[in-house]
Amino acid sequence: MTPAKISCVWNQPEVAAKYRTAVSLHSHTNFSKESLHFIPAFADKWPVLQRALDRQCKKSCRPVDFSTAYWRPPVSAKCAFDLESKQIEHVLDLMSLVSLTDHDSMGAPESLRLLPGEIQIPLAVEWSVPFEDAVFHLGVHNLPPNLAPTFMEDFAEYTRSPCTSRLVEIMAALHEIPDVLIVFNHPLWDQLGPGQLPFQLVLERFLQQHIEFLHAFELNAMRNWSENKRVVALAEFWQKPVISGGDRHGCEPSGALNLTRATNFSQFVQEIREEQLSHVLFMSQYAEPRSLRFWQTVIDVLRDYPEYPLGSQRWDERVFHIDCYTGCDSPLSALWKAPPPFLGRIFSVIRMAEKKSVRHALSYTFGGKTDLTLTSEIACDANA
Repeated sequence: MTPAKISCVWNQPEVAAKYRTAVSLHSHTNFSKESLHFIPAFADKWPVLQRALDRQCKKSCRPVDFSTAYWRPPVSAKCAFDLESKQIEHVLDLMSLVSLTDHDSMGAPESLRLLPGEIQIPLAVEWSVPFEDAVFHLGVHNLPPNLAPTFMEDFAEYTRSPCTSRLVEIMAALHEIPDVLIVFNHPLWDQLGPGQLPFQLVLERFLQQHIEFLHAFELNAMRNWSENKRVVALAEFWQKPVISGGDRHGCEPSGALNLTRATNFSQFVQEIREEQLSHVLFMSQYAEPRSLRFWQTVIDVLRDYPEYPLGSQRWDERVFHIDCYTGCDSPLSALWKAPPPFLGRIFSVIRMAEKKSVRHALSYTFGGKTDLTLTSEIACDANA
């Protein structure tokens, strides 16, 4: 297997000139459902927030179950497609290929295919796969239109009622389609947090049973280089290429792309699957402290978007819970005339991070790797 190439755009701005196309994989739109199950644990660490939440829950006639509550990213499918395309075309001066992968939904690519102009975008999804005590995320790209609805039903059925033999059947059927690409997204992220050792054992069993159906391991632009470096080692052990994944949830374009000489997505899939050729390019935003990038995403999520359609302009219109009386998804905005004042005060503090002076101070405080240090680490690890 040819080792994957890994480059940094801030250190090798000319590297893209050798290629025709850049590919954006794994980014999210307002079709994605992002769980809020972490809120109670987070509130436990902040007593003031916990007391405020308790007071609000007592006031509300519709209690919020955070285990089933979720939020949607602010960016529409068209905005997300344009955001990714423009970064590739304007910054790298290359042709763009974009695959949007929302959690367990193909709504974004399906909606884009209905727009005038015939946008070229593959049918893709990030499938949440329960396996023992873990949940793994698989990026499934370039599903055939005639088979995509059936596969989506199969994914949903398995996620509701996991069955080991059924998972093998579904993944084998996907693998049998030459133009489909199956990427193991952020493979070392322990989403449910059962503990490092148990997670590693579950991960190993998952790979032993399904590695023949996986085509690449993701280097995730929202995970730190230490974790991505371990993904490189994992991919080398299992003799699979690494591939880029932006995992964008806010308004920042993907921090990692793939460079290719392919001119369409099927050709790119063959390059990864058959030739196992991959060139991952980290964009300049990856060199910024990850904590600041995280807070910027939070700010993007909490911002008002008056230009959006009614029902999606405010953050509380994009956060949902399951109404305990009706069993239907209901926006938080239905619980009040305006968000509680304490939330406004918290969000005002968070939004201060957008000011240049505050951002500079936070960058200095949280440190992170400098461009030069990060470049050196990536280059050394990639060539080791």
